[in-house]
Amino acid sequence: MIAEAQQRPSHEVAQAPKPANIDRNGVLTLVRGTLLALDHANKTGNYTVLRDLGAPAFYVGNSAARLSEIFAKLRNDKLDLSGVAVIDPQLSLLPQIETNGMMRMAGFFPSVPSQVNFELMYVPVDSQWRLFGISVAVGQSGPVPPPSEPPNSPAKRSATEKKLPSPQPSPK
Repeated sequence: MIAEAQQRPSHEVAQAPKPANIDRNGVLTLVRGTLLALDHANKTGNYTVLRDLGAPAFYVGNSAARLSEIFAKLRNDKLDLSGVAVIDPQLSLLPQIETNGMMRMAGFFPSVPSQVNFELMYVPVDSQWRLFGISVAVGQSGPVPPPSEPPNSPAKRSATEKKLPSPQPSPK
């Protein structure tokens, strides 16, 4: 599910993303605050607070009704995000400043049996980071084993049956 502001800032600068100047506590505050706001919105069906926490472009681009539609699957699945308050997120993309000036980060909360994956974008507004884009999905927790092959399949045989060189008679 992705909610994002409709407009992008027009001051695109040709440069590579750079690490954001934000400490661990700042990251935890943003991630937890945003996902708990989504959790409360999903539990109450009221998305106005989540919308109001966003940047002006997020607010303009997303009505409460639109956010309700975007996150309907998570709400209908009764996804409980309250665990984000106590579990530390694992970041797969450290906070970075994109070429458009927005801060982007991504990661997951390693909960069982499924994990909560997220990608968040923030824009600076009045010296604070405000939500610009949010994507949340549920995935399988832990590594996924490869599909098993039937025991006599060609792929299985070639991987397990290595032909050893024939023994050579020893020279006399």
